[in-house]
Amino acid sequence: MYSKQKDIRWMVSVALMAAIVVLLANTPLGMIQLPIIKATTVHIPVIIGAILLGPLAGAILGGVFGICSIVSNTMAPTLLSFAFSPFFSTSGIVGGIKAVWIAVGCRILIGVAAGWLWILLSKTKLPSPVSLAVTGFLGSMVNTVMVMGSIYVLFAQQYADAKEVALSAVFGLVMGTVTASGIPEAIAAAVLVTVIGEALIKAMPRIMPVKKSKKTAETPA
Repeated sequence: MYSKQKDIRWMVSVALMAAIVVLLANTPLGMIQLPIIKATTVHIPVIIGAILLGPLAGAILGGVFGICSIVSNTMAPTLLSFAFSPFFSTSGIVGGIKAVWIAVGCRILIGVAAGWLWILLSKTKLPSPVSLAVTGFLGSMVNTVMVMGSIYVLFAQQYADAKEVALSAVFGLVMGTVTASGIPEAIAAAVLVTVIGEALIKAMPRIMPVKKSKKTAETPA
């Protein structure tokens, strides 16, 4: 009975976090339009969900983020939408598969990496705020590095064409995006994940109560 109740509460919690992801992804707070790409804060609830509910929940939330990214880049395309939406593929089915990997696959990895990183850090003697900050920062960097790295590997020529630069200049532009956009996003994620995560971790026992031991359960009132 306890296990079933816990599973239901876990699913409800994942659903609520997914709703937050969808909400952010469809408001200016979640998808910030820049001249050539959309900066995002949607990865923050993915990271927080992975911390509170585990790597599987993080993967699910990352997948929701990725699907929202496909929808956003399809409905409101930018110069780089070919890398995030299979409907703007410049190289047929293969390009579409690459776009799905960048939009969805890389975002699933955010939740998986953040979830397992939190598990590892929670086994150390680091204070909780430090572990949260590290998880938030690195989880955000996974998003930036994986997305921009995949664009460089899979869409270098198309990226060069979109930016109207030589192919040899693509690596520098990608690194510039990682530095100029990725690092500030990661710092913001570290701060927000620490503040929000601390509050939610304290509330988790009321949301997902710890199972009572048999001895405790049998103690007369």
